[in-house]
Amino acid sequence: MLDRKRAPFDWIDILWLLFLVGLAILPPVDEIHKQIILLAIGAFQLLEGRLVAWNPKRGPAYAVIIKILLATLLIDHTGGVGINSNYYPIYYLPIVTAAMYFGPLASLIWTTLTSLAYCAFLIPALEEYELTPEGATDLAIRILFFYVAAVLINRFATENRRQIHKYQELSEQLEETNRQLRRAEADARRSERLAALGQLSAGLAHEIRNPLGVIKGSAEMLSQKVEASNPLASELAGFIGSEVNRLNSLVTRFLDFARPSRLELKPTQLSTLVDHVLESVQNQFPGANVTVERDYAANTPDIQVDAQLCEQIFVNLITNAYQAMDGHGRLRIAIETESQNGRRGVGVFVEDSGSGVPAEAREQIFNPFFTSKKDGVGLGLSIVAKIVDDHRGTIKLESPPGQGARFHVFLPETQD
Repeated sequence: MLDRKRAPFDWIDILWLLFLVGLAILPPVDEIHKQIILLAIGAFQLLEGRLVAWNPKRGPAYAVIIKILLATLLIDHTGGVGINSNYYPIYYLPIVTAAMYFGPLASLIWTTLTSLAYCAFLIPALEEYELTPEGATDLAIRILFFYVAAVLINRFATENRRQIHKYQELSEQLEETNRQLRRAEADARRSERLAALGQLSAGLAHEIRNPLGVIKGSAEMLSQKVEASNPLASELAGFIGSEVNRLNSLVTRFLDFARPSRLELKPTQLSTLVDHVLESVQNQFPGANVTVERDYAANTPDIQVDAQLCEQIFVNLITNAYQAMDGHGRLRIAIETESQNGRRGVGVFVEDSGSGVPAEAREQIFNPFFTSKKDGVGLGLSIVAKIVDDHRGTIKLESPPGQGARFHVFLPETQD
């Protein structure tokens, strides 16, 4: 939908100009300086918003000063002796402006400066006239009303700013709640997909494992029977056995993904567990030139986890990091205490300097059977996400597209 363009002048601006026109046509009509000053006041009032937007820090002060000067000029050119001018209420303009832009103390200071500008007309007036008690009372009443207007307007403006700030905070809270709801919906959809695919995987795995056992047994018997008489057939039977073992390993991973986890929880220090996993993975890549940076916070608490399953989390993440860096690069592992949604726990960050995760794959990397590797089956990160979910934790990919992958794993201190 198209938004209606905002008019350059609002109706209140037109009303403001009409009031100034009314002042201009009142006596003294032949005073050209009065019309010029009123025109300047009207023009500045229309342009004041741009001044404040251009310089938010000093613009409000400039606006009040300019209005005090224009008001003083208007008083000076109307009513003969300035102190007796009927246009003295024009000083309400800078007073109201200061009350809207500044706090209570600053508003009182600006009101005092405005009052002094008005009282300055007493100096030339006292050279020709005498200040009577009635005149002094009238002057004091006018100045007191300046302060009354400043206090009332400032109180309204302060309350308005407080309400705006309150609504902004509420809007930010609602926005954060919406983001959490969207994440929860995405997690729920992923859990549904995992549950459905897990049931399918379990059924297929059981159906496949039985004939695999028959094929493997038959291949071993065939190899034993023809080993001496037909070496080629024996070799082919060996190939069958090795491929059956590979398929059986794949089926085992399917079952690991589909099978409900039975956690054996015990207090575990994640830094010790991660170091053990890191040493194991490094042994798998003996020729890799990877610089490992450890950034472990001191005094991280022991958390209730299944150590064997948690090892699978970090084996997958660190192995993927080594593979993504293709033998050389930088691997950073950070461990720190953190809280999420009121739960205290430990966060682990695994960050590599590889090519990162493509933008089109970021939403799918935790889905089962999704992989970008030629020889992968797409269950590694799915199993990682499942284990983290079983521990009531979270895992997120936090790096932007085109940069090295940065995975953030959060595991709560307890499973309550």
